[in-house]
Amino acid sequence: MEHTIVAIVPAAGLGKRFDSSRKKTFVNVDEIPLLAHTLLRLHKEETISEIIPVLRDEDIEYGKELVSTYELQKVRNIARGGHERQDSIYNALKMIDDDPLVLIHDGVRPVIPEGTIEKLVKGLEGVEGVIPGRPAKDTLKEVDADGLVVTTLKRQKIRAVQTPQLFRYNLIRKAYDLAYEKGVYATDDAALVEDMGGKIRVIPGSPYNIKVTVPEDMDMVEFFLMKEKQDR
Repeated sequence: MEHTIVAIVPAAGLGKRFDSSRKKTFVNVDEIPLLAHTLLRLHKEETISEIIPVLRDEDIEYGKELVSTYELQKVRNIARGGHERQDSIYNALKMIDDDPLVLIHDGVRPVIPEGTIEKLVKGLEGVEGVIPGRPAKDTLKEVDADGLVVTTLKRQKIRAVQTPQLFRYNLIRKAYDLAYEKGVYATDDAALVEDMGGKIRVIPGSPYNIKVTVPEDMDMVEFFLMKEKQDR
């Protein structure tokens, strides 16, 4: 594959739904910090030429220690986290000079199934972005502020979106620039591209690609990482 990819890894969130006594980003899984697992997984992808983690100011020095300890040569810069996730990624985007493909992946999603990034690249033809998504298993209902059902959504058309998400740099940068001009904030990067009229393709996601949100998620991540190690 001839594409050069720069991976942005936001890891500056407060993790309010996790254990407040520790930062989920740095919780050990099999004696390795969660973020290090994610960075190591991205590091082994040949098409990724650079990785830019995004960390809170007080965590940057520790981030540099991780880079040294785990010999993450593709991490040449660490971006400063912003007030919101969107601000953090924008800080990282402004550190990119060329016009590569940009992969944006949550720092707390360490299990990226083999072949995922290749599928994202193949899916980019003819669209502005590609994202993985999982079909909804449960019936989904929209409710109002009082908890009353407004409508039942058609489950067949719903996808639970994951990362990594892949975009061409000039397009995702333009989407971010426009979002700040209009004062728009979104919960994922694809939504900003959609907002400017860009086409987003959804490819099948994976049940293994868990985002650590609450402490219980760590058990599943540890299981999948151990299984992955045994299968090698």
